[in-house]
Amino acid sequence: MAGPLSHIRVLDLSRVLAGPWAGQNMADLGAEVIKVERPGKGDDSRAFGPPWFKDEQGKDTSEAAYYMAANRGKKSITVNLSNAQGQELVRELAKQCDVLIENYKVGDLARYGLGYEDIKKVNPKIIYCSVTGFGQTGPYAERPGYDFMVQGMSGIMSVTGEPDSVPGGGPMRVGIPIIDILTGMYSSVAICAALAHRAETGVGQHLDLALLDTSMAFLSIQGMTYLTTGEPPGRIGNTHPTIVPYQVFPTSDGNVILACGNDNLFTKFCAAAGCPELSSDERFNKNALRVQNRKVLEPMLKAVFAKKNTKEWVAILEAAGVPNGPINTIAQAFEEEQTIARGTRFELPHPKGGMAPLIASPMKFSATPLKHEVPPPTLGQHSDEILSGLLGYGKEKIAELKAAGAL
Repeated sequence: MAGPLSHIRVLDLSRVLAGPWAGQNMADLGAEVIKVERPGKGDDSRAFGPPWFKDEQGKDTSEAAYYMAANRGKKSITVNLSNAQGQELVRELAKQCDVLIENYKVGDLARYGLGYEDIKKVNPKIIYCSVTGFGQTGPYAERPGYDFMVQGMSGIMSVTGEPDSVPGGGPMRVGIPIIDILTGMYSSVAICAALAHRAETGVGQHLDLALLDTSMAFLSIQGMTYLTTGEPPGRIGNTHPTIVPYQVFPTSDGNVILACGNDNLFTKFCAAAGCPELSSDERFNKNALRVQNRKVLEPMLKAVFAKKNTKEWVAILEAAGVPNGPINTIAQAFEEEQTIARGTRFELPHPKGGMAPLIASPMKFSATPLKHEVPPPTLGQHSDEILSGLLGYGKEKIAELKAAGAL
């Protein structure tokens, strides 16, 4: 079966991560995704190495792992957007596409005749998705935006990390560029919704996605805590603001995460851990009381966990039906039986030689299962194929465009 978006063609003019992540989602879902890159250099993230993908001899190639993470399933064509013929070529491609994704600064593509209003003239049904740091409107609209700075601006770093009062305390960014990735995910949802709307009405539209908007939405319960109380929450490390115990506990040889999301689970935990008296203690028998008395309860639980090693605790808690887990390295995470069973890691033959290790999409469909068959493209790998196959250009026309500096 073809993927659920196999009838959709996407023109991906984006670079680095947020926009390319949305494009990769479209490709995972079966869409044909044409990635437009700068001649010679391509997507900036191609240079974000080391590490680099290694060929079959184990030698570094020019393909950065960063770029490989967000561009599987796509075709690559090089086009010079500052060249008039290159601009016209993009408009010709846009005529043949359902979706256009871009993450240029506000107004940049309009200068090239490639803004939404320009593309709408040649393809009124286009879904044009703009991804920027701060959106198309507002006093910050023209500012460049990056994941790290937006994590700071939005308050996420103010609730991430240990309190200032403990060793190593202070604001901390999330260990992956989570706002870029989440903005790509929100973009994917918005694109699919706009496609569904167009299927009913025939009307295309402009989608305005911003890193700061995403980051503010991502505050979720922490944001609502502030709006409800008027008090901004602070950093509390690996504990939970409203659930106890829901945190990391040191064992005799490492750490284990305990997640008692309700009173019943706390009772189960106490029985399995050999401390049933805690679940009947009037200070701890309700979650609200445990939150109120966490400073009393936590040292007691730490003393309990220190008696056994991580492996023993995982086995005990699993048998009792209490949510828990070790703190894995990424290597250990890929070695988990469940990760392997779900096909998270897979490989595809790469044009530079050897097999490219990749991470599968987490989306599972019963009727239209996703197929990962195309590795991240090399720069301009599909230029001639796209020009001749999609646009019907002959060899002379392609040679003319190359000579004019359009490709």
